[in-house]
Amino acid sequence: MPLDWTPFVDLVRRHQRFLLTTHVRPDGDGLGSMLALSEVLRLQGKQTRLVISSVFPSRYRFLDPEGQVEVFAPPGETLRDAEVAIVMDTGTWNQLDKFGPLLRELAIPKVVIDHHMTQDDLGALRLVDTTAEATGRLAYEAIQALGAPLPASAANRLFVALAMDTGWFRHSNATSATFALASELVRHGARPELQYEQLFERSTLGRLKLTGLVLDRLQVCNDGRIAHTEIRRADYAATGATPQDTEDLVNFTRSLEGVEVGLFFMEQPRGGVKVSFRSRSRIDVARVAEQFGGGGHRLASGAVLETTLDDARAQVLQAVARALEPAT
Repeated sequence: MPLDWTPFVDLVRRHQRFLLTTHVRPDGDGLGSMLALSEVLRLQGKQTRLVISSVFPSRYRFLDPEGQVEVFAPPGETLRDAEVAIVMDTGTWNQLDKFGPLLRELAIPKVVIDHHMTQDDLGALRLVDTTAEATGRLAYEAIQALGAPLPASAANRLFVALAMDTGWFRHSNATSATFALASELVRHGARPELQYEQLFERSTLGRLKLTGLVLDRLQVCNDGRIAHTEIRRADYAATGATPQDTEDLVNFTRSLEGVEVGLFFMEQPRGGVKVSFRSRSRIDVARVAEQFGGGGHRLASGAVLETTLDDARAQVLQAVARALEPAT
């Protein structure tokens, strides 16, 4: 059933100052959606502030040439004059990281625009469609509901959101409706060839060296049905890479023939281990990730375990192995 954007349109019409954010370690969908919606709101005479709870990934810097997106620094006193808070591409507290406490305190209307299954109660108007292939689609719908024109720059940002969350239209969530929306964005001025060049043909030497380590550590278990690899904290200094350079590397685990679940373990610079889960079709990895306080989509999810790399690997491999067991 299509989302009813009427309450959102009403909030926009009645308020002037908007605070937008997306999840920690933001990707193309979160950043592209947030920047596109902010651009349209500004063209309607609104004021916007954009914040994230981690470093802006250098890979996506081209989406924000003006440097609008701020890295959140607690306690965030200068953000308290916002009249509406909009959370995009997540609906969980843990994905908001250090921005979460401020959001809890803000006694203002809140909106969640998201397509993930896993949702917490953020005390917000939920505009969530789990059938959407990307939050970029929902940002487009929000802009359409506002009756606002779509500038070429916003169309480019939405194209990146749509393309990156469908694996550049390779994943099963890319449908005929996805290609229709991509066509519409191109009609509004999106340039897919330029976005692709920025994203995939400008890797740093550090990222390529990190990719080599990831491939070298790739292992399979459970009769080749699980593949996993990892990144250790010291790898960033050794290769000259950054944590943001890990995006998409999990896909190598699922690319092996016969693998049903791919896992990517990443020691975090500040402690703990981030785990990315990928499934081909049968296993719902969102359910597995939820066992560790994470979540996401049926075929792509994530979680953070506050433990050592060895312990996280053992726990997660055991849980995935249980999920692979035939139903009794």
